[in-house]
Amino acid sequence: MTPTRTRLDDHRWHWQHGPIDLILGADGEHDAVRAAYDACWERFSGVLQELVGELNVLRQPVQSEAALQDCPLKGQVARRMWRACYPHRSAFITPMAAVAGSVADELITAFARDGIARAFINNGGDIALHLGAGQQYRVGVFADLAQWSGTRFAHDPALDAHLTLDAEQRIRGIATSGWRGRSFSLGIADSVTVLARDAASADAAATMIANAVDLDHAGIVRRTASSLKDDSDLGDLLVTVDVPRLPQPLIDFALARGVDVATRLREQGSIEGAALFLQGRVRVAGIDHSGALPAARASLTTEARCSKYAAC
Repeated sequence: MTPTRTRLDDHRWHWQHGPIDLILGADGEHDAVRAAYDACWERFSGVLQELVGELNVLRQPVQSEAALQDCPLKGQVARRMWRACYPHRSAFITPMAAVAGSVADELITAFARDGIARAFINNGGDIALHLGAGQQYRVGVFADLAQWSGTRFAHDPALDAHLTLDAEQRIRGIATSGWRGRSFSLGIADSVTVLARDAASADAAATMIANAVDLDHAGIVRRTASSLKDDSDLGDLLVTVDVPRLPQPLIDFALARGVDVATRLREQGSIEGAALFLQGRVRVAGIDHSGALPAARASLTTEARCSKYAAC
């Protein structure tokens, strides 16, 4: 298995190595962009092997009594993963909860150089950003990405939400989690999207908030993670595989539980904001009544079922 790369257009590439699947792009001076891509590719080529070498430890929970300096991992990306999950150690969490965001964070550093105006790395919906002075990205979310799987857009799909991130703001990471996504979830959120100072922090926090959007209901179908994927880091924990249509009071109750966690994380400084989606309802933390984030301009609708992000 060797890494592959395919140019999509003048500003974007598709890179893949095993389960790591990236869309990345950059704008700036030609020579600087080329040098940044070369450096990023060199780093990308070794990331998977590094992670596989420590996979057994990465699948172990971060212990609640551990001190920050007690990280048992050696690799740069692996240590990013562990540090991002450390603030959530009072609950069950393994470093794997931050793997996508941590890989994106590691690779985006190649673009932090003179001549690069802006750059993004989208690792399956978990995005790391580099923004030079005066630069911005418009980020969009739309419902139920699964319906577009394997197809090409003939036109831009209608957005269910969008926001604009400026260089002056602190947000450099975006991540999503939920039971409809590519990873397992203990909760029933269709999607939770988190904005944070880096993608690894957003990734871990999105996992925890999505897990918190939950309730007891006879119609919710759960299976042990190990029965669905024999090497899952969640072991025999029950993960959500189906959620029936729920009455509005129960939807609001489940979302409120997630908002409580998101609000606490925002007050602790772990995240900048979050949007939580469940069956056509949306709740937010860190967004005021006008639909604006204190650290970003945003517009949110209430009809989203499952969200993924793309930067432009």
